Amino acid sequence: MWTSADCPTGALMTSQPADPRLRRMQFRAWHRGTREADYMIGGFFDRYHTEWDEAEMVWFEALLDEDDVDVMAWALGTQEVPERYAGALMTAMQKLDYVEIRR
Repeated sequence: MWTSADCPTGALMTSQPADPRLRRMQFRAWHRGTREADYMIGGFFDRYHTEWDEAEMVWFEALLDEDDVDVMAWALGTQEVPERYAGALMTAMQKLDYVEIRR
């Protein structure tokens, strides 16, 4: 089980997936470089990854290669989403209801 000590943001992540591919995605999602991006992208992974099929995992892996400022702008609606990322997953990301803020 991940603990807050494992994550530089102090956020509590879900347990580590058994699949090495998903573990890599989880690590990359939670180690973006800024707390805001960690919560947004890592929280999205934690909330939805168990529901993903192969195409959705490929989508998320490609998203992980994008700059945080772009991903955050797309999710916040301050920048137009490129066609390759538009669709149901980006719509889910734009809801931001998966971000847990520790108080």
